[in-house]
Amino acid sequence: MTATVPDLDPELLHDRQYSVQVYRKSDRELLARGRVRDTKPPGLYVDGDPDPLTIHDMVVDLTVAFPSFEITDVDMNFDTHPQPMCPAITESYRQLVGLSIARGYTHRLRELFGGPRGCAHVTALLQAMGPALIQSAWSMGIRGGRATAGFGGVAPGSTPDERIGLNLNTCHVWAEDAELVQRVRAGDRLGPTIPIATRLRELGRDPASWGRGHD
Repeated sequence: MTATVPDLDPELLHDRQYSVQVYRKSDRELLARGRVRDTKPPGLYVDGDPDPLTIHDMVVDLTVAFPSFEITDVDMNFDTHPQPMCPAITESYRQLVGLSIARGYTHRLRELFGGPRGCAHVTALLQAMGPALIQSAWSMGIRGGRATAGFGGVAPGSTPDERIGLNLNTCHVWAEDAELVQRVRAGDRLGPTIPIATRLRELGRDPASWGRGHD
Protein backbone atom coordinates (compact mmCIF):
# COMPACT_ATOMS: atom_id res chain seq x y z
CA MET A 1 0.00 0.00 0.00
CA THR A 2 1.33 3.43 -0.95
CA ALA A 3 0.57 6.35 1.34
CA THR A 4 -0.23 9.68 -0.32
CA VAL A 5 -0.47 13.12 1.20
CA PRO A 6 -2.83 15.45 -0.73
CA ASP A 7 -1.85 19.01 -1.59
CA LEU A 8 1.77 18.46 -0.61
CA ASP A 9 4.87 18.81 -2.76
CA PRO A 10 7.55 17.27 -0.52
CA GLU A 11 11.09 18.58 -0.65
CA LEU A 12 13.83 15.95 -0.45
CA LEU A 13 16.10 16.57 2.52
CA HIS A 14 18.15 13.38 2.80
CA ASP A 15 18.76 10.16 0.90
CA ARG A 16 20.17 7.15 2.77
CA GLN A 17 20.86 3.96 0.81
CA TYR A 18 21.89 0.56 2.13
CA SER A 19 23.12 -2.20 -0.12
CA VAL A 20 24.19 -5.70 0.90
CA GLN A 21 25.49 -8.46 -1.36
CA VAL A 22 26.35 -11.92 -0.08
CA TYR A 23 28.74 -14.10 -2.08
CA ARG A 24 29.63 -17.77 -1.82
CA LYS A 25 33.39 -18.11 -1.40
CA SER A 26 33.16 -21.86 -0.87
CA ASP A 27 30.78 -24.42 0.61
CA ARG A 28 32.12 -23.37 4.01
CA GLU A 29 32.52 -19.61 3.68
CA LEU A 30 30.51 -16.53 2.71
CA LEU A 31 31.51 -12.95 1.98
CA ALA A 32 29.03 -10.16 2.75
CA ARG A 33 29.73 -6.70 1.34
CA GLY A 34 27.64 -3.89 2.79
CA ARG A 35 27.53 -0.21 1.93
CA VAL A 36 25.80 2.76 3.52
CA ARG A 37 25.63 6.02 1.60
CA ASP A 38 24.09 9.33 2.70
CA THR A 39 23.57 12.16 0.22
CA LYS A 40 22.05 15.63 0.39
CA PRO A 41 20.14 17.10 -2.56
CA PRO A 42 21.81 19.61 -4.91
CA GLY A 43 22.20 23.10 -3.52
CA LEU A 44 20.96 22.35 0.00
CA TYR A 45 24.31 22.59 1.79
CA VAL A 46 26.31 24.44 -0.90
CA ASP A 47 24.52 27.25 -2.71
CA GLY A 48 24.52 26.80 -6.46
CA ASP A 49 25.88 23.26 -6.35
CA PRO A 50 24.17 21.33 -9.20
CA ASP A 51 25.02 17.86 -7.85
CA PRO A 52 24.02 15.81 -4.81
CA LEU A 53 26.51 15.99 -1.94
CA THR A 54 27.74 12.71 -0.41
CA ILE A 55 28.15 12.94 3.37
CA HIS A 56 28.82 9.29 4.28
CA ASP A 57 30.02 6.42 2.14
CA MET A 58 31.25 3.39 4.10
CA VAL A 59 31.86 -0.17 2.91
CA VAL A 60 32.10 -3.21 5.21
CA ASP A 61 33.25 -6.69 4.21
CA LEU A 62 32.41 -9.59 6.53
CA THR A 63 33.85 -13.05 5.99
CA VAL A 64 31.54 -15.57 7.63
CA ALA A 65 31.86 -19.30 8.22
CA PHE A 66 29.00 -21.46 6.93
CA PRO A 67 26.81 -22.94 8.35
CA SER A 68 27.88 -21.64 11.79
CA PHE A 69 27.58 -17.98 10.68
CA GLU A 70 30.56 -17.02 12.79
CA ILE A 71 32.40 -13.91 11.60
CA THR A 72 36.01 -14.82 10.81
CA ASP A 73 37.25 -11.55 9.31
CA VAL A 74 36.16 -7.94 8.89
CA ASP A 75 37.39 -5.11 6.72
CA MET A 76 35.94 -1.64 6.29
CA ASN A 77 36.62 1.53 4.36
CA PHE A 78 35.43 5.04 5.16
CA ASP A 79 35.49 6.36 1.60
CA THR A 80 33.57 9.56 2.49
CA HIS A 81 33.12 10.86 6.04
CA PRO A 82 32.39 14.23 7.67
CA GLN A 83 35.22 14.47 10.22
CA PRO A 84 38.94 13.61 9.99
CA MET A 85 38.76 11.36 13.05
CA CYS A 86 35.87 9.21 11.76
CA PRO A 87 38.04 6.33 10.43
CA ALA A 88 39.82 6.00 13.78
CA ILE A 89 37.00 3.73 15.00
CA THR A 90 37.55 1.04 12.34
CA GLU A 91 39.96 -1.00 14.47
CA SER A 92 37.31 -1.29 17.19
CA TYR A 93 35.16 -3.32 14.78
CA ARG A 94 37.73 -6.12 14.83
CA GLN A 95 35.73 -7.20 17.89
CA LEU A 96 33.26 -8.64 15.39
CA VAL A 97 35.60 -11.56 14.73
CA GLY A 98 34.24 -14.61 16.53
CA LEU A 99 30.72 -13.18 16.81
CA SER A 100 27.84 -15.37 15.61
CA ILE A 101 25.21 -13.81 13.37
CA ALA A 102 22.81 -16.68 14.01
CA ARG A 103 21.58 -15.66 17.48
CA GLY A 104 21.73 -12.49 19.57
CA TYR A 105 23.57 -10.58 16.85
CA THR A 106 21.75 -7.24 17.08
CA HIS A 107 21.90 -7.20 20.88
CA ARG A 108 25.64 -7.88 20.82
CA LEU A 109 26.19 -5.11 18.26
CA ARG A 110 24.54 -2.62 20.61
CA GLU A 111 26.67 -3.83 23.50
CA LEU A 112 29.93 -3.54 21.58
CA PHE A 113 29.35 -0.48 19.39
CA GLY A 114 26.38 1.46 20.75
CA GLY A 115 26.70 5.20 21.33
CA PRO A 116 30.28 6.47 21.71
CA ARG A 117 31.72 2.96 21.30
CA GLY A 118 31.29 2.94 17.53
CA CYS A 119 30.10 4.69 14.38
CA ALA A 120 26.29 4.93 14.33
CA HIS A 121 26.17 4.57 10.54
CA VAL A 122 28.45 1.52 10.33
CA THR A 123 26.60 -0.16 13.19
CA ALA A 124 23.27 0.43 11.43
CA LEU A 125 24.76 -1.10 8.29
CA LEU A 126 25.98 -4.13 10.23
CA GLN A 127 22.46 -4.62 11.59
CA ALA A 128 21.17 -4.68 8.01
CA MET A 129 23.86 -7.14 6.94
CA GLY A 130 22.87 -9.80 9.48
CA PRO A 131 19.46 -10.69 7.97
CA ALA A 132 20.96 -10.70 4.47
CA LEU A 133 23.49 -13.30 5.58
CA ILE A 134 20.77 -15.42 7.16
CA GLN A 135 18.78 -15.19 3.92
CA SER A 136 21.82 -16.57 2.10
CA ALA A 137 21.37 -19.83 4.00
CA TRP A 138 18.30 -20.47 1.83
CA SER A 139 20.34 -19.72 -1.28
CA MET A 140 23.11 -22.07 -0.17
CA GLY A 141 20.44 -24.70 0.52
CA ILE A 142 18.88 -24.22 -2.90
CA ARG A 143 22.31 -24.49 -4.51
CA GLY A 144 23.07 -27.68 -2.60
CA GLY A 145 19.57 -28.99 -3.27
CA ARG A 146 20.06 -28.69 -7.00
CA ALA A 147 23.09 -30.93 -6.67
CA THR A 148 21.10 -33.53 -4.72
CA ALA A 149 17.62 -32.91 -6.24
CA GLY A 150 16.29 -32.06 -2.78
CA PHE A 151 13.06 -30.10 -2.46
CA GLY A 152 13.63 -26.38 -2.14
CA GLY A 153 17.31 -26.86 -1.57
CA VAL A 154 16.71 -28.94 1.57
CA ALA A 155 18.36 -32.33 1.45
CA PRO A 156 16.06 -35.34 1.21
CA GLY A 157 15.32 -36.78 4.63
CA SER A 158 15.79 -33.47 6.43
CA THR A 159 14.01 -33.11 9.75
CA PRO A 160 11.33 -30.43 10.22
CA ASP A 161 13.68 -28.40 12.43
CA GLU A 162 16.32 -28.52 9.70
CA ARG A 163 13.73 -27.21 7.23
CA ILE A 164 12.80 -24.38 9.62
CA GLY A 165 16.47 -23.65 10.20
CA LEU A 166 17.46 -20.22 11.48
CA ASN A 167 14.02 -18.73 10.78
CA LEU A 168 12.49 -19.91 14.05
CA ASN A 169 11.22 -16.94 16.12
CA THR A 170 12.75 -14.38 13.76
CA CYS A 171 9.32 -12.87 12.96
CA HIS A 172 5.60 -13.46 13.52
CA VAL A 173 5.38 -15.80 10.50
CA TRP A 174 8.11 -18.05 11.92
CA ALA A 175 7.06 -17.81 15.58
CA GLU A 176 7.23 -20.99 17.63
CA ASP A 177 3.45 -21.29 17.71
CA ALA A 178 2.74 -19.88 14.23
CA GLU A 179 0.72 -21.80 11.66
CA LEU A 180 3.64 -22.07 9.22
CA VAL A 181 5.97 -23.62 11.80
CA GLN A 182 3.29 -26.07 12.86
CA ARG A 183 2.72 -27.08 9.24
CA VAL A 184 6.42 -27.72 8.68
CA ARG A 185 6.66 -29.76 11.86
CA ALA A 186 3.62 -31.74 10.74
CA GLY A 187 5.47 -32.66 7.57
CA ASP A 188 3.60 -30.42 5.10
CA ARG A 189 5.21 -29.64 1.80
CA LEU A 190 4.94 -25.85 1.72
CA GLY A 191 5.75 -25.31 -1.94
CA PRO A 192 7.37 -22.19 -3.40
CA THR A 193 7.13 -18.74 -1.86
CA ILE A 194 4.88 -16.12 -3.48
CA PRO A 195 7.65 -14.48 -5.60
CA ILE A 196 8.87 -17.87 -6.88
CA ALA A 197 5.33 -19.02 -7.70
CA THR A 198 4.62 -15.74 -9.50
CA ARG A 199 7.78 -16.02 -11.57
CA LEU A 200 7.04 -19.64 -12.48
CA ARG A 201 3.60 -18.65 -13.74
CA GLU A 202 5.15 -15.81 -15.76
CA LEU A 203 7.42 -18.42 -17.33
CA GLY A 204 4.43 -20.63 -18.12
CA ARG A 205 5.42 -23.24 -15.55
CA ASP A 206 3.40 -24.93 -12.83
CA PRO A 207 4.41 -23.79 -9.31
CA ALA A 208 3.35 -27.19 -7.99
CA SER A 209 6.25 -28.76 -9.87
CA TRP A 210 8.87 -26.66 -8.09
CA GLY A 211 11.29 -28.78 -6.12
CA ARG A 212 10.35 -32.01 -7.87
CA GLY A 213 13.24 -31.86 -10.27
CA HIS A 214 14.92 -29.15 -12.26
CA ASP A 215 14.14 -28.41 -15.90
